[in-house]
Amino acid sequence: MSDIDDDRLARCSECIGYQFTDPKWLWQALVHRSWQAENNEPVTNERLEFLGDAVLGWVVADLAFHRLGEMPEGKLTDLRRSVVNMHALADIARILDIGEFILLGRGEDAAGGYNKSSILADALEALIGAVYLDGGAAAAYEFVKRLLTDSIEEAIPNLDKFDAKTRLQELCARIGIGAPSYDTEGEGPDHERVFTATAVVEGITFGSGDGRTKKAAEQVAAIEAYDALVEKYDA
Repeated sequence: MSDIDDDRLARCSECIGYQFTDPKWLWQALVHRSWQAENNEPVTNERLEFLGDAVLGWVVADLAFHRLGEMPEGKLTDLRRSVVNMHALADIARILDIGEFILLGRGEDAAGGYNKSSILADALEALIGAVYLDGGAAAAYEFVKRLLTDSIEEAIPNLDKFDAKTRLQELCARIGIGAPSYDTEGEGPDHERVFTATAVVEGITFGSGDGRTKKAAEQVAAIEAYDALVEKYDA
């Protein structure tokens, strides 16, 4: 790697607050497939993303389990979903300025890929995977804990909002209007698929949302629709 590359890795390490013993893992975590295609790079960050996603799920599940004591499984799942989704992870990546360091092909870079939520979220997961391989489970645990503790604490008071589809259906019944329906579409390849959902009540769209899964997108749309209907009907 060149001096410019070394500087990129040093600055990225500083931003994320972790110094790699083997910088190759950090480099790999930053390689988007568009860069690989243009630069004959042997690897991309996709394998690290896969690993990081699993590590992230484990750490958040452990943090939620111990933080919430006797909370039932459904609420633990809601908490994990609220902090482990594309938009939440992308927001953390933006705070860390990760987009500045992702290696993108010319076309993707020109299209603003450094600020795309899907690319940022994937890069953050890849970095988690890189930390796991470089420093082991303990290092990865502390890395994720540091990044997500605030998000978990902010989400806990709002856990009752996460089963939004049920709450929206109950609201519609209470108001005396038709039950909500959802129109959901997915775009992108399987490993980078993003779903967009709209919540429709009596032919009118009251909410929309995006997510890495169909269920997550519909939950976001339901939250928005619930708030809109409460305001419309003063319910």
